[in-house]
Amino acid sequence: MSSINTNTSAMNALSTLRSINKDLESTQSRISTGLKVESGKDNAAYFSISETMEGDSSAYSSINEGLTLTKNSIATARLGAETIQDLAQDFLDKISFAQGAEGGQTEIENDLNELVKQMETTLSQSTFNGDDMLAAGDYGTANISGAGVVSTTGVLTLGTNSNSAAGATRDVVTGISRAGGTFGTTSIEVSEHDLAVLVDGFKQLATGFAAAADNSASGAAFLAGALSSAESVLGLTTDIATKLGQSEQSIENQQEFLTAVVDNIDSGIGAMIDADMEEEAARLQALQVQQQLATQSLSIANSSPQNILSLFQ
Repeated sequence: MSSINTNTSAMNALSTLRSINKDLESTQSRISTGLKVESGKDNAAYFSISETMEGDSSAYSSINEGLTLTKNSIATARLGAETIQDLAQDFLDKISFAQGAEGGQTEIENDLNELVKQMETTLSQSTFNGDDMLAAGDYGTANISGAGVVSTTGVLTLGTNSNSAAGATRDVVTGISRAGGTFGTTSIEVSEHDLAVLVDGFKQLATGFAAAADNSASGAAFLAGALSSAESVLGLTTDIATKLGQSEQSIENQQEFLTAVVDNIDSGIGAMIDADMEEEAARLQALQVQQQLATQSLSIANSSPQNILSLFQ
């Protein structure tokens, strides 16, 4: 039955066209944004998970940037310690040369004092952005209680630092963890070192070297003790440089791991919410064809009542 009041064919064609237009709008949105899950209404589970993962990715990136500052502080301290280590080796070589040497003690003493000045300069410059990991700020102050003392036999007793005699430690945040369903942070321990008291020890040895200016038995005894003391302090300096190098390497390894973790998280997020552009392009073409056909079908359905007029002619 045909009716001029109700055009069922047109209604069906219009419903189909509306559905196609809705799908077309969704596809165009995916193509323009590159996302198949843009909000919670698209896929609530994927959206919730992706938002959490994006938060973790952002946190890891920020932590990685913070680790760069810490690494630079450690690297600067390590460079300073290694430079002082080289100067300390020269210091030891000078004292070794002085053993049993005839004359030239004054020149050696001057060389030792000059090496100490270079150590002091290096120590004062071994900070990064105000971060002092070698107690450089304590050098030459009252914080070094009981400055290094050298006996008449060249034995050095190191002074102690009232702030960090054994070297303070700091916890450096390296990442976050959701193990066991609980949010928390991970960290590693990085040690500060008291290189200032060692530089002060070399200074005391250089100052006491004047006692070895002659070739007396007491002078020879002092040189022998000073040699042993310098070697001991050199070993402590080397140990500090080594530990700083290990800490720097640990930070670098952690940064490499964080970079890989962020890449994996971002890849996982993309797999959940990113649109497949090849698929969307194919769907767009198909929907455009369907839209044209539905429009033509609606046009045909709307023209059907016109045929009823021929019955009244």
